[in-house]
Amino acid sequence: MTKYLISFPSEAMIVPDDQMRAVSDASHAVVEEAKAAGVWVFGGGIDESVPPVLVDGDGTVAEGAHPRTRGLDGGWTVLEVPTREEALGWAARIAAACRCAQEVRAFLDDPAS
Repeated sequence: MTKYLISFPSEAMIVPDDQMRAVSDASHAVVEEAKAAGVWVFGGGIDESVPPVLVDGDGTVAEGAHPRTRGLDGGWTVLEVPTREEALGWAARIAAACRCAQEVRAFLDDPAS
């Protein structure tokens, strides 16, 4: 089976404050469905109040992200499913719950992980 990253940037999720609770409940319901189906690996949102740091191979720590990386924020879900089509189906459920489009990427298989 392949692990898939399903994600969206913070700016994609434009939800009025009075609807945020419904979106949260809907997204948690999809999480519970994924757990019940046995495909859930992990998920969550990037804590944007904590600035990123870059740690070099020699242990040097510098403020900020990798120069070639656009900002990483928003919500992330990793699922392990047998087909890309199934990953796209879960992404559609997440998109409906979060009310924003989701990006889907496959992880390379690494037998050591």
